[in-house]
Amino acid sequence: MKFDISKIRNFCIIAHIDHGKSTLADRMLEITWTIKRLDHWQVLDKMDLEQEKGITIKLTPVRMKWKWYELNLIDTPWHVDFQYEVSRSLASVEGAILLVDATQWIQAQTLSTLYMALDYGLEIIPVLNKIDLPAAQPERVAKQIENLIGISSKQVLKVSAKTGENVGQVLDAIIERIPDPNVFKKKYREKFYKKELRGIGWRALIFDSVYDKYKWVVCYVKVVDWQILPGQELKLLHSDVTIKPTQVGYFAPDYTPDKALREGQIGYIITGLKSVRDAQVWDTVLKLEKISEEKENLLDYAVPWFEKVKPFIYAGVYPLDSQDYEKLREGFEKLSLNDSSIEWEPEVNKALWQGFRVGFLGTLHMEIIKERLKREYDVETIFTTPSVVYLVELKSSSLAAKLSGWNNILHLLKGDWWKYILEYLYSSGRLDFESFKKFFKDFDEEEFLEYIVWLLEKSYDDLEKQDRNFLEDILKNWIIVKSWADMPEKWDIEVVLEPMVNVEIVWPDEYSGNIMELSQSYRGQLKQMKYIDSSRVLWKYKMPMGEIIVDFYDKLKGLTKGYATMNYEMVWYEPNDLVRLDILINKERVEAFSLIVHKDKAYRIGKLLVEKLKELIPRHLFAIPIQAAVWGSVIARETIPPLKKDVLAKCYGWDITRKRKLLQKQKEWKKRLAQMGKVSVPSDIFIKILQR
Repeated sequence: MKFDISKIRNFCIIAHIDHGKSTLADRMLEITWTIKRLDHWQVLDKMDLEQEKGITIKLTPVRMKWKWYELNLIDTPWHVDFQYEVSRSLASVEGAILLVDATQWIQAQTLSTLYMALDYGLEIIPVLNKIDLPAAQPERVAKQIENLIGISSKQVLKVSAKTGENVGQVLDAIIERIPDPNVFKKKYREKFYKKELRGIGWRALIFDSVYDKYKWVVCYVKVVDWQILPGQELKLLHSDVTIKPTQVGYFAPDYTPDKALREGQIGYIITGLKSVRDAQVWDTVLKLEKISEEKENLLDYAVPWFEKVKPFIYAGVYPLDSQDYEKLREGFEKLSLNDSSIEWEPEVNKALWQGFRVGFLGTLHMEIIKERLKREYDVETIFTTPSVVYLVELKSSSLAAKLSGWNNILHLLKGDWWKYILEYLYSSGRLDFESFKKFFKDFDEEEFLEYIVWLLEKSYDDLEKQDRNFLEDILKNWIIVKSWADMPEKWDIEVVLEPMVNVEIVWPDEYSGNIMELSQSYRGQLKQMKYIDSSRVLWKYKMPMGEIIVDFYDKLKGLTKGYATMNYEMVWYEPNDLVRLDILINKERVEAFSLIVHKDKAYRIGKLLVEKLKELIPRHLFAIPIQAAVWGSVIARETIPPLKKDVLAKCYGWDITRKRKLLQKQKEWKKRLAQMGKVSVPSDIFIKILQR
């Protein structure tokens, strides 16, 4: 059969947990005869954790045939922690199904993904699920969708994914409403080409890469131009690696070899590489003929869709048994093969010994990794309370180099942290043109400010040598702080920037008072309030990311009896009055308990911690002072009394002077013991204090 790109439709499904996304995908696979009648549900959720928790963790593509059309579905995670997976799916398709439970309403995280899909220019097909349930209110929810995105409620499809009712109508709507890849590419040309190029080659976008123990590295790709054939020599642009695919094919839903992957199709290529790090997600696969192979020129051919994933929260991960350190290292090495979003590096803690400082996309991502370490690699771990990434300006560039090493500026540049710093300096008026005139001799002050705005729109790969020299001069005093214990001393710090997020919360109007009080206690600032319908409200807050990542969502659910939903998006950094809160046990600082908190909350949090530690730490033969200190100044204290030995038990009937002598001797001995003794803190105390 002759290939026809107009017969291709690529789409994904946007839905909240339990709204029936995976069930709808199962029915589609059955109706299109891609698979036989299922013995179990959620065939695209292949991991045990996905089946047990009922959530999608890893995106999964599949190809179907319907009425002589080729339909490519990318099954996508829903949770805010997997927004990176979501963005990759949205960038690889031309349309999306907005799936909403007819017994509920649109959730906050669904709204966030919907707005992202609209920004990508995707065609949205609204679908109501579970219309067979007695509690379903399809007309009411359809009206809500009409108010939100302007699609007439008459165009909203009503289905039951469980029974298969009207699922065929959804497949027909995909063919009728979603444009083919060629039409979409012409409409949004700037999303596929950085600039006009004379010699466009054969290009494909890597939207995921996994490691298979038999096939090694397998790249999931969307072909942008022309085709990919097995055996041809291809270049991965950003990795600067050359490959010759041993096999290309599509998902049905298992690997299915094919002769070629053609323009607009979604499939896989077996690269022959042994490390996923060589086949980075967001990279471009390229084959060029009769064109200069200079790297600066080749980067012009990159598909300008993705940016490299950047974790926003970090936690210390330590083996419960110190002898499992090597097993834990091996576990992270293997996990990182299939999850490129994990960042990890060795770390030593005086209390918890050897472990790793690990970057995650969010708390759910962190919990999934902990469970996988336990199940797949048999390692019991201690995860410290997660912290966000702080950007700190020091008073001395030599101190910055000493604390972070010579490659600190490179980390700031390649991780795009420089954008937040530059934006802060620009908005606060700290960019003095005279100070940087040596870099821009031909500029006046107005042109310099225009240049800053232009620079903020660029990525690291777009920067010229002059741009990098300018940024290196700006960044020489700045460092990245991923761990609370690494925060420098107060007198060395010029300013601390903390990440801020836009939080969207949807809840019934009756709980507004409780939610406002909760949000304000987490330093939230109300930005917008909007009624979705007569009983539900959408609130938008600006909040510090460090405040909400641990227990804000749990408290939100508790105050609203489970009805509220939340989504957050990291947007910028801003300075705040933050302090380092240390816990001292027997006058020794315990790094594992260090925190960065707002100055106004330091006393309350410090007092709670020392009171809790007083209950948990076992008594010793000497008194143990437990102190909370801010920048070395003690703000709260509790004392664990010593165990008492009855030294007078053998003095029955003796002279009083003998008793006093024994008591004095015991007092002096305890005083010496308190100076020399070491406090033993059992590992389960760290678990109780540090874990959620």
